[in-house]
Amino acid sequence: MNKTLKIIWDAIRGTEKDFTSGSINRAIVLLSIPMILEMVMESLFAVVDIYFVGKIGENAINTVGLTESVLMLVYSLAIGLAMGATAMVSRRIGEKRPQEAAKVAAQAVILASSIAIIMGVLGFIYAEEILRFMGGSEELIESGKGYTKIISASNIVIMLIFLLNGVFRGAGDAAIAMRVLWLSNGLNIILDPIFIFGLGPIPAFGVEGAAIATTIGRGTGVLFQLYVLYKGSSIIKLRLSNFKVRVKIILRLIQVSSGSFLQFFIGSASWIFMTYIISNNFSEMVLSGYVISIRVIVFTILPSWGISNAAATLVGQNLGAKQPDRAEKSVWRSAFFNMLFMLTISVIFYTNAGFIIGIFSNEPEVIEAGILSLKIIILGYIFFAYGMVLSQSFNGAGDTYTPTAINFVAFWLIQIPLAWYLVYLDFGPSGVYWSIFISESILALICIYVFRLGRWKKVVV
Repeated sequence: MNKTLKIIWDAIRGTEKDFTSGSINRAIVLLSIPMILEMVMESLFAVVDIYFVGKIGENAINTVGLTESVLMLVYSLAIGLAMGATAMVSRRIGEKRPQEAAKVAAQAVILASSIAIIMGVLGFIYAEEILRFMGGSEELIESGKGYTKIISASNIVIMLIFLLNGVFRGAGDAAIAMRVLWLSNGLNIILDPIFIFGLGPIPAFGVEGAAIATTIGRGTGVLFQLYVLYKGSSIIKLRLSNFKVRVKIILRLIQVSSGSFLQFFIGSASWIFMTYIISNNFSEMVLSGYVISIRVIVFTILPSWGISNAAATLVGQNLGAKQPDRAEKSVWRSAFFNMLFMLTISVIFYTNAGFIIGIFSNEPEVIEAGILSLKIIILGYIFFAYGMVLSQSFNGAGDTYTPTAINFVAFWLIQIPLAWYLVYLDFGPSGVYWSIFISESILALICIYVFRLGRWKKVVV
């Protein structure tokens, strides 16, 4: 027991950063615990946020759902750049070249900031058009455009918090990435009800208050990240000289990240289409139930991503240290642990779906729609577990184009057409949910087959 507690404490403290030797199980635990805790806080915020927003009404829930569906494009860019940075940084750390890793981090910040400013301006200007395109009613647009404008304007903090945590993970500093999200999302949770409902001199901003709280929380997290990179204990030390534009590194980063971006863009676009199909074919109550169920699903998917990110870091560092067999063993063990976690969660959620959805809404139609969505989608959790770990492992190796191609097949050639077809055949909203289950399961099976081929071991970044 004492040995187990010590390992857990070491993981939270972040005492080890080089995972190219020693026990693979220990390495997975040391990396996974802080990454899981990091994602638990991110998923907890997602659930708490929709809980408070749900107190305002269905229009508020749908505003958040429609806005975030489109913002998944921003998240795709952020995650793509973060994965590119993780792959390059972890490889440099595995090669024992931390100064080169710092140069990669600085160039990634320059690139991400430039993209975020452009997208933020466009999102702010066209907020109403975005909501209208996604099927929002005029009443929803009028009440929700402020939320969309604020969230769009905060693109830069969204981009940087994802990116810099990717840098920390690549360096093996998973504990720092964990602290960042605990700080930002903990603050977010505290500020959410204050800005939504008002407190003392702070007026009630309604759904806009959720956007204000999110911006303040994530902005604080970014400031903490920059402080750690300049003054803290990270293995990577940023200096002003690192921010001299290095075109060669930026181009390489774009090359590695572009596959990750396309990969997540393809996945994000599929979620946009799922939301679009539901909002344009079914009632607002059904849309609200779907939005709530997705937030609940995210609550478990994000911790699972923590284990997947751990596998990506282990792959990058061990390939950098010329140990491909160790990298492969790390992936299969991570995937097995992830499967056990997801299987447990699926049983809990399936047997308690009504209670869970009922926490967020009292409307019978919303609850019924949410239960249906939750029960169908979580049936594929075992497949999801392997798909997530293997996809991230390709990314950790710098092979971002393989999972991109797999995502294209699973989401655009299977999920979207299948959803449209099943709705056309009068399957109702369950047709959309079954298309998600089927496509994600196929994705996992393809990932397993391609990973076994071993081509990812030969990628150079």
